[in-house]
Amino acid sequence: MTINIEAVATRSGESAIAKAEACVIVIFGATGDLTKRKLMPALCHLARQGALAEATLIIGVDREPVDTDAFRESMQAAVREAKGEQLFDAGEWCHFEQKLNYFACDLKEPGRYAGLAARIQELNGGALGNRLYYCATPPTLVAPIIDGIGVAGLADETAGWARIIIEKPFGRDLASAQALSDYVAGVFLEHQIYRIDHYLGKETVQNILVFRFGNALFEPVWNRNHIDYVEITAAETLGIGHRGGYYEEAGALRDMVTNHLMQLLALIAMEPPIAFDADAVRDKKIQVWRTIKPMTAAEVAEKTVRGQYGSGQIEGHAVPGYREESSVASDSNTETYVAAEFRIENWRWAGVPFYLRTGKRLARGVTELAVHFKRPPQPLFAGKTEFIEPNVIALRIHPNEGIDIRFDAKQPGSEMQTASVHMDFRYQQAFNMRIPEAYETLLLDALCGDATLFTRRDGVEAQWRLIDPILAAWRQQPSDAFPNYAAGSEGPKAADELLARNGHQWRLLDSQLTNTPQTGATK
Repeated sequence: MTINIEAVATRSGESAIAKAEACVIVIFGATGDLTKRKLMPALCHLARQGALAEATLIIGVDREPVDTDAFRESMQAAVREAKGEQLFDAGEWCHFEQKLNYFACDLKEPGRYAGLAARIQELNGGALGNRLYYCATPPTLVAPIIDGIGVAGLADETAGWARIIIEKPFGRDLASAQALSDYVAGVFLEHQIYRIDHYLGKETVQNILVFRFGNALFEPVWNRNHIDYVEITAAETLGIGHRGGYYEEAGALRDMVTNHLMQLLALIAMEPPIAFDADAVRDKKIQVWRTIKPMTAAEVAEKTVRGQYGSGQIEGHAVPGYREESSVASDSNTETYVAAEFRIENWRWAGVPFYLRTGKRLARGVTELAVHFKRPPQPLFAGKTEFIEPNVIALRIHPNEGIDIRFDAKQPGSEMQTASVHMDFRYQQAFNMRIPEAYETLLLDALCGDATLFTRRDGVEAQWRLIDPILAAWRQQPSDAFPNYAAGSEGPKAADELLARNGHQWRLLDSQLTNTPQTGATK
């Protein structure tokens, strides 16, 4: 039996929002998918909330030969689609679109950026002023953009601050990440560089530190003495869509484990920072990655699982296998699923396995961190009830952002029978307010100069030092016969065996609720 108890916040209503200084926001790749689906809707909402200064300007830069009016019409259609027809406010848009401008430029031609500098000054009263650059482009265009900015003197902070946001992936391995960092450092100083991971903008992710360090109830038991194992899951029902070309080069390990899941691991395992500021938080996260010993080739074979989806059923609809997707080789060995076991060698976590898994075309779209506590001694209930379920704390990032705590309680009646009880806290219902999109949070942080939720150079390199040995070993070791899991399933059987060796098991994806227990219901 599973009983759900709804957790309700004691406060509700709109919270205060930071106010950014007036600046010029320059979006490279302004006609692309990221700008249309995420950046422009986020900026529009920030403007509606009053987070953007009235004098803020937004300049879209791309090679498409369109004028500002056509760009505005395109962005209006994108925001209308993102918000939905019922939520789109035409009056609000008319005010916002006055901030939008467009500059046609071949991003690969550094000499064209002088024209961009002139356009910024023309729109900004003759001054460069404060500038935020966003590289919403494929990784191959980052270096030419950096070159162009450098040639035109657009990184100079004499006339105001200048910052640049760079999307993942930040390199393909340690060597390329270091080379890219060196390249960017030739134009920008480290404090100007914002390496973005949209996962860190999600409310549940930000709340991990508050949950752990702001509640005396949890921090004393957040260690190897009480915790059995931790699992971090990012499962998707979607396939690769139109990203076949990119995914063939990246694979699930580079695309999701590097950055996304490693960031979550660090937040759940880090020591308390001395303050909630950029360097203090990032120092503690980097300490976690540095206390994980890189795997040997033998350990990679033992502690990692690769998978690739075949055809199957998703929500009752037949879907093709990965090798049948557009721009994918018919004999591709690119992984669409990864499971791995990591060990953190410090006093808090020694002996506690951290299991990470991510995959496409799985049974359900779920992103969560589940902390499994050790089973309590059973003699007290011997002969009275079968066994007591271990406690689990699950922090849900998607869907229904919130926190679920599983504990046991006695069922009413004369017999000693227990049931698992779920105390379920959901952000939106509890606070009765709209949950900001991740890009809204991160864009506003960058505009305000708060780098806490962005990755520092040494953090990027610390992650790649853990991923590189896995990539190297996989190149030498034959992969499983692909495909090795059907679309709509829980993933490869080998992933279950990875945990079973330690007496552990994954939480089921294919259930109506992510908090539905896997083991016997009534005890």
